[in-house]
Amino acid sequence: MATATWNGEVIAESDDTVIVEGNHYFPIDSVHQHFLRPSETTTHCPWKGDASYYTLHVNGEDNPDAAWYYPEPMEAAEQIRGRVAFWRGVEVQG
Repeated sequence: MATATWNGEVIAESDDTVIVEGNHYFPIDSVHQHFLRPSETTTHCPWKGDASYYTLHVNGEDNPDAAWYYPEPMEAAEQIRGRVAFWRGVEVQG
């Protein structure tokens, strides 16, 4: 079981993560949605496509753009469609 934790709370947990470039991508339904806030940040990866971000809001604190996902991944990254990954101090174990 992989878990993503930040600010004392489990943000996501799943037995079904996909690891790409060292990052666990969790199925969106394994992420506790009440911790996610939409972000206007986007980035581009030449082989995965355009990423969108969420800010984590946990126990009254924000972690801006600490979660990302690819709404329409390129063909080479289709395995991460519908999945979310974390960084910026989010501890992922598993």
